[in-house]
Amino acid sequence: MIDLVNISIPNAAGYALLGYLVVFLGLVMLMCVIFIMGKVMHREPKAAPAAAAPAAAPAAAPVVKAAPAPGSAGDFKLYNTDPRDAAMVMAIVADTLGKPLNELRFISIREVKEDEV
Repeated sequence: MIDLVNISIPNAAGYALLGYLVVFLGLVMLMCVIFIMGKVMHREPKAAPAAAAPAAAPAAAPVVKAAPAPGSAGDFKLYNTDPRDAAMVMAIVADTLGKPLNELRFISIREVKEDEV
């Protein structure tokens, strides 16, 4: 039987070293599992063989999205809102903030009815 009250210094060092080794190996195993899971989740789909593609497929014209006008902050979506009302809201927000309209970015504008509040 092991006497844990009157333990010698070499035995205590051995037990401490064994404990550190177990914890370190557990961390290494956890790191390996996380690394493998990362590789599995970010795996690229394999390309289909070239023979499977139709031989006489016409070349599709690339879709070119028009660049925003200089000074604009891009597109935004309107939900149940008149464009005139949205323009007024944007102008009021710009005036309240004291910023030019082209420095603000609106993502969407939606009218909230009184019964939705």
